[in-house]
Amino acid sequence: MLNIGSAHSPKAQPSALRSVPIARQIPRLAEFRLHDKSSLLSLVVIRGAMRAIDFTLVFALGLSIALLYVNEPIVLGRPSFLFTIACTGLATIAAFELMQLYSLPALNAYIRNMPRVILGWTVAFALLLAAVFFFKSGHEFSRVWFALWYVSGAVGLIGARVAAGTMVHAWTQQGRLYRRAAIYGGGPITETLIQDLEFDVDSDVRITGIFDDRGDDRVDRIISGYPRLGGSDELVEFARKTRLDLIIVALPITAESRLVSLTRLLSILPAEVKLPAGATPLRFTPQTYSHVGNVAMIDLLNKPIADWGTVAKWTFDKIVASLSLLLLSPVMLAVAAAIKLESKGPVFFRQKRHGFNNELIQVYKFRSMYVDRCDANACKLVTRNDPRVTRVGRFIRKTSLDELPQLFNVLNGSLSLVGPRPHALEAKAAGHLYDKVVDGYFGRHRVKPGITGWAQIHGWRGETDTPEKIQKRVEHDIYYIENWSLMLDVYILLKTPFALLKSENAY
Repeated sequence: MLNIGSAHSPKAQPSALRSVPIARQIPRLAEFRLHDKSSLLSLVVIRGAMRAIDFTLVFALGLSIALLYVNEPIVLGRPSFLFTIACTGLATIAAFELMQLYSLPALNAYIRNMPRVILGWTVAFALLLAAVFFFKSGHEFSRVWFALWYVSGAVGLIGARVAAGTMVHAWTQQGRLYRRAAIYGGGPITETLIQDLEFDVDSDVRITGIFDDRGDDRVDRIISGYPRLGGSDELVEFARKTRLDLIIVALPITAESRLVSLTRLLSILPAEVKLPAGATPLRFTPQTYSHVGNVAMIDLLNKPIADWGTVAKWTFDKIVASLSLLLLSPVMLAVAAAIKLESKGPVFFRQKRHGFNNELIQVYKFRSMYVDRCDANACKLVTRNDPRVTRVGRFIRKTSLDELPQLFNVLNGSLSLVGPRPHALEAKAAGHLYDKVVDGYFGRHRVKPGITGWAQIHGWRGETDTPEKIQKRVEHDIYYIENWSLMLDVYILLKTPFALLKSENAY
């Protein structure tokens, strides 16, 4: 059953709705725990990892027992052994899949599903024995090996389920396996949508509230048991201050102007935005739709990096950043020594900037200015021959060596190696803040910012003294977000050293 993520939930106490005055029933946006930003764990990744664990476990047990009991040269010299073990692992995954043992409810209720795990393993093993019988290859395999493999496999698979189930149960209690959704629109489409979502008891969606810009005279304060928390501005505030994974725009497709303006507004958020298929009488091919539970949806905006893409980018960042710090440590030590020798003050300069989802992060750099002239908020852009910059500072800024400490930001998770560059809080172009110059500027914060990016390798780095320069930088950032791939990150990293040679705009 869907529920609202608040202790003030009217849905949690339906009887109260009939006795408490309406003004006291409805929680305001300020009443919600907006500080809760626990990260969502992808069910796609968890299920995939569980399949990999099951296969690896079956394969490793089968091979290790064969090597220990049969004979190492015989096992490794016969492809039939390795082929048989691999096929059994795949058959186990297929059996578990048919029994829906990779679903969230099954992983959560791991004790109740232990008999089904044993049954699935038995079915896979029975298929193995049947294949050995029909192909008349029983003389190639040891019956003791079969017996030991079956018993150890059953114990191992149960153990893996207990370990995984314990973690999944904890994550479920923390709310990290449920997508938090908000609905925009308070009309009949919303009521039908909520009924359809609640009908699917296995849904991974939890509704946090409903938003609509229309007043109380046109939209109820409580819709199907869920509170209306405000309009589109409150929706953006809610998404920025808490974890919001999905926004469902429950408007009729005929409301074109509202859909266009709302989609443009929501495009700055790192959340999926979907339109219920029931919002239009038009019917498209099945490939057009995605599904939230059993409800067909039309995708308006997708998360640029999700599921295995998130895992790949995180792994890539951590490995490359660690190796880079190791290899570049002599250079970093030399820069630190030069800074200390030229001027008094700390080696590092810490500056607050806007990061993922417009959050404030603290970015590390080598100090390039005199201590008493440092500009933490970048109220004034650095220009050519700027007297605030030291001699060492001019060199490390021109060569971008001042950015090397940001590898520590990559390791602590506030930056990525590749992404839109994070800008200082008061950075300006032609005297105006960046977000006032570029419409949709905050859309570049839908992904984690990076040390280098698509804009930087195309020459859009350094001083932004004209609106065109920041406009072009943002355009390149949005292109990167919409076309992200791990290979694109690799390409940008390889191109970055060559881009640094063109340093005419870096002061």
